[in-house]
Amino acid sequence: MNSFRFLIIIGLCLCSLLPIAQAADTVEYRTLSLADYRDKMAGGWIGQMAGVGWGVPTEFVWLSKIIPADKVPVWTPETINQFNEDDLYVEMTFLKTLEDYGLDVPLRQAGIDFANSEYKLWHANGQGRKNLRNGIAPPDSGHPAFNVHADCIDYQIEADYAGMIAPGLPNVGIELGEKFGSIMNYGDGIYGGQFMSGMYAEAFFETDPMKLIDAGLACIPADSQYAECIRDTVQWYKEEPEDWQATWHKLQKEWHENPEHRRIVCKERTKENMVGNIDAKLNGAYVVMGMLYGKGDM
Repeated sequence: MNSFRFLIIIGLCLCSLLPIAQAADTVEYRTLSLADYRDKMAGGWIGQMAGVGWGVPTEFVWLSKIIPADKVPVWTPETINQFNEDDLYVEMTFLKTLEDYGLDVPLRQAGIDFANSEYKLWHANGQGRKNLRNGIAPPDSGHPAFNVHADCIDYQIEADYAGMIAPGLPNVGIELGEKFGSIMNYGDGIYGGQFMSGMYAEAFFETDPMKLIDAGLACIPADSQYAECIRDTVQWYKEEPEDWQATWHKLQKEWHENPEHRRIVCKERTKENMVGNIDAKLNGAYVVMGMLYGKGDM
């Protein structure tokens, strides 16, 4: 199946697979034309590329600090071109696997394709691939017993694809997270990707940031620490809707400095160098902050 045929199949599903249950005896449908889908899908990829490109110069530079306003990178059109960022290239492997084997591809095949990738990887991705090559199959390759990075952001930064190929179909993103996310992550590390894909899926029909966040939360366990962190962020936004730095400081105290919220991520690090934090929960909260305080302004 080539890429165009894959998109056509997704597009043809749009008018028949978007039911919203209302009452027991009624069902409403949301429809999306193939042209609108392709336009929004392209916008999603461009937005992801822009976000990655704009943020690259700041990565691991201001750890546990707010970037000074005069140090924020200046946007230029050329910034959109990114070729060596794991935030972008890893999910291309997932898409190729789906293109070759279909949406019901076995977890075993997904693991084989990821194990055969050759690009650079770090943290959960890197350990997950190492596990696969050493004979530890998924989902064990992402389990904390074999992967000390299980709660890191890896699948979260790669889950955009799962929402962009599933407009209005959050369960597809959830299922893809259970499959591809389990290769390198576990628990909150997978929930982060399912949360993001759920927001993407809803964004084909909704623009209200709060409703998008609710859609994402509906895709993960309500009693997870990930969901708790996102709910905290929303509450702090409501308390300080014009002061994003106040919310940032609350996140820093509760979800970075509190050891109860750092029980799994990167266990091999020492206390002294824990200033950096690529935990999925905290970084998911930063995404939510951008959505709420950004008010739709890129």
